Amino acid sequence: MMVSELYGFQEPETRNERTLTVEAYISGKVQGVGFRACVKKIAAHLSLTGEVMNIEDGRVYLIVTGEGVIIEKLLSTLYECPRAHVREIESRETGLRTFCDFSIIRKK
Repeated sequence: MMVSELYGFQEPETRNERTLTVEAYISGKVQGVGFRACVKKIAAHLSLTGEVMNIEDGRVYLIVTGEGVIIEKLLSTLYECPRAHVREIESRETGLRTFCDFSIIRKK
């Protein structure tokens, strides 16, 4: 028997969120309008790590690591980026990746 049970104390609830990595392809008017900077700002505010980059087909690719519920918040907030018009976000969980921070990757 734990001491807390012995004296009637209750253990504080702990969050049972797990860290995961999600990749997403965002389509719409998302290139040339400051969208990647908006994504970075939101991700940094939510303490997420990852990368965002333009891809040749006109979409934006995002890979992000953090708690699942926080990543969901990021994805839902992307529709609010000014000047951009997000038409669709296709996302899926992928293998766990570690990033130091959140970066904008520019084409070479």
